[in-house]
Amino acid sequence: MSRTVGTVVRGIRTPIIKDGDDLKQIVIDSVLNASKEENFTFNDRDIIAITEAVLGISTGNYATIDDIATDVKNKFNGNHIGIVFPILSRNRFAVCLRAFARAMDKITMLLSYPSDEVGNDILDKEKLEKSGINPYSDIISEKEYTEKFGDFKHIFTGVNMVDFYRDVANSENCEIEFVFSNQPEEILKYTDEVLACDIHTRTKTKEKLKRAGGKTVLGMDDILTTSINGSGYNSKYGLLGSNRATEEKVKLFPEAGEDLVYGIQDELKKITGKTIEVMIYGDGAFKDPVGKIWELADPVVSPFYTKGLEGSPNELKLKYLSDNKYSNLKGEELQAAIRKEIEEKDKNLKGKIETQGTTPRRYTDLIGSLCDLTSGSGDKGTPVVFIQGYFDNYAN
Repeated sequence: MSRTVGTVVRGIRTPIIKDGDDLKQIVIDSVLNASKEENFTFNDRDIIAITEAVLGISTGNYATIDDIATDVKNKFNGNHIGIVFPILSRNRFAVCLRAFARAMDKITMLLSYPSDEVGNDILDKEKLEKSGINPYSDIISEKEYTEKFGDFKHIFTGVNMVDFYRDVANSENCEIEFVFSNQPEEILKYTDEVLACDIHTRTKTKEKLKRAGGKTVLGMDDILTTSINGSGYNSKYGLLGSNRATEEKVKLFPEAGEDLVYGIQDELKKITGKTIEVMIYGDGAFKDPVGKIWELADPVVSPFYTKGLEGSPNELKLKYLSDNKYSNLKGEELQAAIRKEIEEKDKNLKGKIETQGTTPRRYTDLIGSLCDLTSGSGDKGTPVVFIQGYFDNYAN
């Protein structure tokens, strides 16, 4: 009898996790309790995924606004910095901006337009098209922005982020001015001390600024790479992936996690006899079709994972086989032919017509996106996701 169910994804409820909690034991106990309650068994290549938030919380990887401000003061020479390409986020960037403003007397902020790196609009795109302004070459002054686009409010939050960021800086007695351009070098007309705040394009942005004469050019990934006064830190990503904990504190992207994922895998191997893959995940890598926002504000989807999650899918497009190669077959004969095709497929199908439309991205990006959509970011209470059958195919 053939199987009738493929991939199964379960959000696993856990206790509320706090600083100092034994996350490894909580995850193991929660998954085992769920298996008893829901009557499911374990298999090799099942997947347990844990949100990076609870890892950061349980390890106490936090930093205060003052910690960040101290590091910024130490790494820049003057009291006026340029901030380039920050994302428009009250949860992600605003709290960091408060620290930068606390460290400086003046900030010049260069914002990309019509939207930030992850798709948050800063102005009305229809008005931009009618204005005759060319976003590829033209610079918009703060005065021009206010006159032409100042009434803009974000589609989801109802907030104008220029006004919001201005209020944040001013609350720290820091002068702030805005300029709108998609050329990062424009900031050097105001200051040669620059903090590049973009995420996935940060390396290229820093290179451009240095080539154009920037004296001190750093990125968010260069701030808080070591502990300041006993604070948390992230040696690889710095402030990237951080988000608001309180008005005076941020939770940082996890610094360590390899021991955790392999520790969970080893313990569950002893208990179940199965090799279960384990990963830490943050933001999913998907784009919202309404707001046009790309969800991935973390530097990577998965910072830590067991080795069985390396690689990408190597799949055939069943629809293509059915509509083309086996268009004359139906029923059991068609199913048998396709199963045979899967069983005999090459180990590397890249470039083959039978794979068109399969989009073979990395497993960790695909699975992390699935988990982020499952756990959500609100009150579901399922920071652990358990997946079965992900690596199966129609021939299994």
